[in-house]
Amino acid sequence: MTFKSIIDEIENNLHKILDALTVSEIPFSVEPAKPGFGDVSSNVSFLLAKHMKKSPQEISITLSEKYSQLNHTLVSKVESHPSGYLNFFADWEKLSQLVLSESNLEEFGFVDLGKNSSIVVEHTSVNPNKALHIGHIRNIVVGDVISRILQKANYKVNVLNYVDDSGLQVADILVGFRHLGFSQEPPEGKKFDHYCGDDVYVKTTEKYEQDSSLEEIRKNVLKELEDGGSETAQFADKITGLVLENQLETCWNLGVTYDCLNYESQIIRSGLWSKIFEKLKEMKLVEFENEGKNSGCWVIRGEGKEEDKVIVRSNGTATYIAKDIPYAAWKLGLLEDPFNYKKYQKSQPGSRILWQTTLDASDDPKQNFSGDKVITVIDSRQARLQKIITTLMAKFKSASDAYVHMGYESVTLSPETARTLGLDTEGKQAQMSGRKGLYVNADSVYDLLKKKTIEETSKRHPEMHESDIQSIAHQISVGTLRYEMIKQDLDKIIAFDLTKSLSLEGDTAPYIQYTHARAARIIEKSGKGPSIDVDFSLLQDTNELNLVRLIGLFDIQVRDAAKNLSPKVIARYSHDLAVAFNSFYEHVKVLDIDDKNLEKSRLFLVNSFKLTIERSLALLGITAPDKM
Repeated sequence: MTFKSIIDEIENNLHKILDALTVSEIPFSVEPAKPGFGDVSSNVSFLLAKHMKKSPQEISITLSEKYSQLNHTLVSKVESHPSGYLNFFADWEKLSQLVLSESNLEEFGFVDLGKNSSIVVEHTSVNPNKALHIGHIRNIVVGDVISRILQKANYKVNVLNYVDDSGLQVADILVGFRHLGFSQEPPEGKKFDHYCGDDVYVKTTEKYEQDSSLEEIRKNVLKELEDGGSETAQFADKITGLVLENQLETCWNLGVTYDCLNYESQIIRSGLWSKIFEKLKEMKLVEFENEGKNSGCWVIRGEGKEEDKVIVRSNGTATYIAKDIPYAAWKLGLLEDPFNYKKYQKSQPGSRILWQTTLDASDDPKQNFSGDKVITVIDSRQARLQKIITTLMAKFKSASDAYVHMGYESVTLSPETARTLGLDTEGKQAQMSGRKGLYVNADSVYDLLKKKTIEETSKRHPEMHESDIQSIAHQISVGTLRYEMIKQDLDKIIAFDLTKSLSLEGDTAPYIQYTHARAARIIEKSGKGPSIDVDFSLLQDTNELNLVRLIGLFDIQVRDAAKNLSPKVIARYSHDLAVAFNSFYEHVKVLDIDDKNLEKSRLFLVNSFKLTIERSLALLGITAPDKM
């Protein structure tokens, strides 16, 4: 327990007071206070006003008097605010000892929200026909960060990556290779996924406008893809496998790993659709249309003014949603698993094993990657489809929140960044379009960030070894990319700007990382490790106590982020914590002061900050360097 300890103590005592007043079921809140409202405040007086027929201020005066008569450990005093809020002031000697001591424990920030229940997070899910572009990175980082937060909140998280290896975009590059003469070898020095996206995919789609016969060829390729035994399907497995390998290398470089790869082609061939289709009919969730434009089709009725959604055409073929429904049911464990499993041919960084599904026999043991709940990270343009699936899964599972679509808006490039990366957007933000070739791949953005960081670090630290500069530059570049993707609300479009994102000032990853390095430097200069044997009563400066308070809020922020599926909560907390430390750094001297006991206490506070910011950044997948 940390700052939540004082909140819990206040809640318990307020309940005792309400019981004595024979008032129950009052849903009051007790929260960290805004400036001018003590350390903790409660709205309980407002909620009692109607019941007691008095003004909130009158009630808060009564409650403060009654509270003062109760036993309280972490509260030094309670006051009625003229507005009616009930304000509590902490006994900071006791609270500082509690918060700073606990911040040194490995499990600091852990909350038991999930009770070790299983949850699936599916993200990335990019067509294996091109390199990942900067727009995809938002999906990948959001999915990875929410997975980390849910693990901290005691969920057993299974992270899946759905490989759409049988759709139109894959058919397009197959047409390019098989019918337009593109070589299977990329140009010297170019990754295969870059080559497929920049050259094969874009130029093939351009050819459709010039040669209408290619449309028929593409239809035949699509049909052959569904037949797992066809020569076309086997060729597709080879090509998409090479692209996927390069995509995964990009993800791994950004600190993102997975538990299992699921292939759309296998879902089609597995027979899952026929099983779920019978279940849909049995539960009367689909209807057969006898007339109108959808005559002869099976449809899901639209709600309100929404159109009906065809899931089986009149010729008996299933639409694209028919691939997503059985996959969603499989993720929730609602269907018998038809897959075998094998380890992916390359190892991920770290100890996490990457599995992949297969319909072939396998010597590897059967796995289980389903969950009690599923979160799927897909951009907001897919909201209609995801709403249909979410509604169906809620009915299958008899739980409204069994399947959650975590939507997000797109990423654009600022005009300056687009120009730097070779795109002419006529002074406008650059919208991504893989089909038109209007996109910037994630590797290029990372490389440019790293180049700029190496230049800056070399200037600041000419004495630093080249390998250390490379390591720091990698950590800052990855941190920058990740932070820019999650610091805003998910329903806001991101305008990514290279120069602003690398700033050591403002709401950026380098600013937070630099603050951690500043704390590490103080501890290094002290020449001694922080000791827990300190006098916490010496920490009395406003900047000290504000820093203690923010450190103590870590677990509350984790709970909030996990409960509301909001990565931004941890990003904002990390920034607030860095701001608080920099204010402390500017106003409070730590080393070379006359009072050695005070120096020890402040060193312990600095180390607590350092540990907490490291853990907070780790939830964002960002490394905190000791030097910058």
